[in-house]
Amino acid sequence: MLRVEGIDVYYGVIRALKEVSLTVNDGEIVTLIGANGAGKTTTLRTISGLLRPRKGRIIFNDHDLTKMAPHEIASLGILQVPEGRRVFGNLTVMENLLMGAYLRKDDISKDLEWVFTLFPRLKERQKQKAGTLSGGEQQMLAISRALMGKPKVMLLDEPSLGLAPLLVLNIFETIQEINRQGVTILLVEQNAYMALQIAHRAYVIETGRVVMEGTGKELLNNEAVKKAYLGG
Repeated sequence: MLRVEGIDVYYGVIRALKEVSLTVNDGEIVTLIGANGAGKTTTLRTISGLLRPRKGRIIFNDHDLTKMAPHEIASLGILQVPEGRRVFGNLTVMENLLMGAYLRKDDISKDLEWVFTLFPRLKERQKQKAGTLSGGEQQMLAISRALMGKPKVMLLDEPSLGLAPLLVLNIFETIQEINRQGVTILLVEQNAYMALQIAHRAYVIETGRVVMEGTGKELLNNEAVKKAYLGG
């Protein structure tokens, strides 16, 4: 469904990604783990068109994304939930959700109903300014805003960052539920243990290179991964 083929990405003269290749199949949760600064967010930003690769290609269902603008990529159904949530603080919850659906021309009522089922708290707070929500509620809103765009692939960047342990558990359960409803997910996550538990497949990225791949279970049981990322 989504193929990243040997991409190099630079920030000025610094080579941030070095021949990164990965695949995401229809219906999967694929997770990308690695230390801070390894290139995980850069990979997501390149897929969504915010950065341009100097080498390599990104293919989605036979569309070459490499030279497409971010809004064109979004219209194909690749939607990103950015690190740090980035909700529109001065807009209400409902206005944020409507912003997520801005490319759509069809009826959005069923999707609104779905996100309120996933996150009942957002329904209670739909007239509240997004900037006044708690961190956990803002993360729920950021995910819901992306869902309103009817994603085929959702790029999730650090969804558990800064959340209380109980909320982390809820967010990961929700990610699995979204996947069960037919949304393919590429997940970047510092909480490697939780991410690998829900992933069908996973990649380890170190200093801009993919150094390991396997099923979530294989990497959970890999001694090198345990030592580097799982504290064991």
